[in-house]
Amino acid sequence: MFQLFQHLIPASVLTLLLADAVLLATCYAAAAYVLVDVDPTVFLLYDGGLARILIVVGTIMAGLYFHDLYSQVRVRSRVVLLQQCVQVFGIAFLVQAVVSYVSANWMLPRWVMMSGSGAALATLYGWRLVYSAVVLAALGTVRVLLVGSSCLVREIAEEIAERPQLGMTVAGCYGDEALDGSRLMELVRQTRPDRIVVGVRERRGRLPLDELMELRFSGIRIEEAAAAFEAVCGRVPLAELQPAHLIFSRELGPHPGRVALQSLYSLLLALVGTLLTLPVMILVAAAIKLTSRGPVLFRQLRVGRNGRTFVLYKFRSMYHDAEARTGPVWAAPDDPRVTPVGRWLRRLRLDELPQFFNVLRGDMVLVGPRPERPEFVKVLEAKIPYYRQRHCVKPGITGWAQINHKYGDTVEDAIRKLEYDLYYIKNLSPALDAYILFHTVKTMLLFRGAQ
Repeated sequence: MFQLFQHLIPASVLTLLLADAVLLATCYAAAAYVLVDVDPTVFLLYDGGLARILIVVGTIMAGLYFHDLYSQVRVRSRVVLLQQCVQVFGIAFLVQAVVSYVSANWMLPRWVMMSGSGAALATLYGWRLVYSAVVLAALGTVRVLLVGSSCLVREIAEEIAERPQLGMTVAGCYGDEALDGSRLMELVRQTRPDRIVVGVRERRGRLPLDELMELRFSGIRIEEAAAAFEAVCGRVPLAELQPAHLIFSRELGPHPGRVALQSLYSLLLALVGTLLTLPVMILVAAAIKLTSRGPVLFRQLRVGRNGRTFVLYKFRSMYHDAEARTGPVWAAPDDPRVTPVGRWLRRLRLDELPQFFNVLRGDMVLVGPRPERPEFVKVLEAKIPYYRQRHCVKPGITGWAQINHKYGDTVEDAIRKLEYDLYYIKNLSPALDAYILFHTVKTMLLFRGAQ
């Protein structure tokens, strides 16, 4: 795997991205060489042909991304894969139609688009089948031996099995009995791992240090289960987290320079976002005012950095005084407190637009842990260790937990989101923020996670 955006990106996914781009571009370039009336080289290099092809290729790859074909790379159904590919190419034709209205000079010639798309559809479909059946198996050469009784060992094994694009295979999974020195060396000879992950609840006097040292110097990578869990799952394992792990961690952060830079670019982007969405906000405000009684904006106390409370702004999506009888409660599916217009605002995430003003005021940033209500924070801090530590950075409009975990209204969901939040705080950087913002667009357009 490669370290990109402060996050581990599987080499298999990067290989797939590159291969898709090359195959798609080749199909359209070949169609241009066969069908255009002028010299194909002139068309591609001097008449904007290459740029037109890149627009189509970019559209198709964006469609593949929105269909989760870069996160779920194993083909589970050939029929579903074909349906997804056809939908993606249909979107590409629609985009070309829109481009033709803007400027015909940016549109591929009709027959080049049609014949190139036919060839690209067949090629992409066949390539994805080959990739799933053959290439993934060839790339999955990192053999991982899991040893120990820690619950993290089991979770790592399940994650590796569920995500073949990680490029890992489980060579074996054993309990504490494998920590006997002679037994461990025998397992290594049998399974021939490239990496050994050790997860024990109590290290003292239980680790075969001499054998592990010998294996480490032989070229086999030795990892703690907690570090391997973070790399594979993208979250901090609260179940195995000890205070010393945080106190003596060099990577925990947040780095003051990165926090200051985050506030700066969040302010600039929020200003641009406010100007671009101002017409939409005016229409939303009118729709709310005309369809239900009460104020347009919903103001609510939330907990921000260092536990300081602030007023969060949202477009009102519930009936006026909706919590007068129930008191503070988490949102629920088909919440009866939500107005008909509010349901659409939540699905489209338009109710969140006024939070740009929170960013401009300095209470929030674009990316960070989502701010919670003081009533809930008090309960969660009492029940969940390290919950208070998520307030060491400013809260965000979106976050790492929001793109990796569904909306939840239980303590268990809060624990899982905290694991993602601590991972984000530990790896906070502009590159990771860009990665999260990019994935947030997908989440919004596909109506995922709204409540």
